Amino acid sequence: MTIRYPNGNQFYEQPASSNTHNDSIDFSNRGMTLEDEINKSNQYYLKNGIAVIHKKPTPIQIVSVDYPKRSAARIKEAYFRKASTTDYNGVYKGKYIDFDAKETKSKTSFPLKNFHKHQVEHMRQCLKQQGICFAIIKFISDQSVYLLKATDLIDYWDQQETGGRKSIPRKVIEKDGFLIAYRINPLLPYLTAVDSFIE
Repeated sequence: MTIRYPNGNQFYEQPASSNTHNDSIDFSNRGMTLEDEINKSNQYYLKNGIAVIHKKPTPIQIVSVDYPKRSAARIKEAYFRKASTTDYNGVYKGKYIDFDAKETKSKTSFPLKNFHKHQVEHMRQCLKQQGICFAIIKFISDQSVYLLKATDLIDYWDQQETGGRKSIPRKVIEKDGFLIAYRINPLLPYLTAVDSFIE
């Protein structure tokens, strides 16, 4: 399945084969593990009256569907109705929260190509309105999770735009970010890290 942004740029293409031994990269599943962890944490926050934070639905326009049989319709091609912003938003302690969640297989840095320009611009606009914006970054190699303020992400993004490095060194994330240690409830207590930088 091919999904495109409104300007026609391709977001990802899901391989036609469902063979799990295929060595090609399937970007449709990128970040799902971290996403599940955040979703479970958000359920805990909501149930306990701590915060109201949800994953944003991404509206798509379906343009091609394959009907091999009535009970097995398969979307072949779809377009985003509008460019996606960030993954999550909501309210915490009377403040607007907006963030994205990304995983990387790199052990030493976080590649900035994991973000799209419109996502960074969205964060920039939210910051202008006094919103709390950040990225949750997971290093898959050792399951370490960090919260990185949007201001730090934007600084590196702007440097990249003018010829700077195309990744954020892990050492910088460890120094300037906030480590989020796994717990039972909530599974990923990222709001504790939010408290650390808003106070």
